[in-house]
Amino acid sequence: MELMFSMAIGSVILIVAATMLRSSGDGYERLGGNVASEREARALITQVASDLATAYFHKDTLIEKSTTAWSVDKIGFLTLQPAQAQTDAGRIGDLCAVNYYIKDLPMGGKTVRCLMRGFRESKDVFTALRTSATSTNAVTDLFKPVVAVDEPIAFGVISFEVRPKARDADGKWIDWVKNDTIGPEAMEIKLVVARRELVGKLKTSSDWDGGSTVNLIGSPSLVSRNKNLEVYSTSLRFGNRPSL
Repeated sequence: MELMFSMAIGSVILIVAATMLRSSGDGYERLGGNVASEREARALITQVASDLATAYFHKDTLIEKSTTAWSVDKIGFLTLQPAQAQTDAGRIGDLCAVNYYIKDLPMGGKTVRCLMRGFRESKDVFTALRTSATSTNAVTDLFKPVVAVDEPIAFGVISFEVRPKARDADGKWIDWVKNDTIGPEAMEIKLVVARRELVGKLKTSSDWDGGSTVNLIGSPSLVSRNKNLEVYSTSLRFGNRPSL
């Protein structure tokens, strides 16, 4: 009887210890996912901020607002880039072009939604500017996706929202009204990133859209309540006001 009683107590202790260990492991996994998401978001915002800080407005600057429930906006603009950011063959100056857009990439047998960054070197940009007088799409073509060149800079991105802003006569921030001469003064960026444990459950493009039978990402209006999503918002200056 004493042996059985001792074994019963030992079993209870083992069960409690296993439960605590599992909870600790789950907590560590969640913390690791949070840290990874935050690190990736910070790296992305740093890159976008660097590009926007030296941006030059052109009448064909791309600021495209999506019509989907989860925003997947597109932006493309001219920007000054250092020599080391270009190749020797493609560098004839410092005026380059960058564009950002969302794309679904196949990885490990499933689909991962990524934020892509396209980069066009100064040689391509000056060629486009020289021919823009005779070709209406010369500069616009700089902001089109190029599969062999563009690279993903953030993985597990649910939404990428960009809102151009300007100041009114009273100095208040308002939505920038598109025109061909004066660009926006700032860009409001909102990024929604799926945590690591959720990324593993999203298999198809429909899953990332929230259109599958089991909607794992929820509604955009409830994004702040979804423990599997991280939201990052910031406002970044749009470089130099002179237009090209």
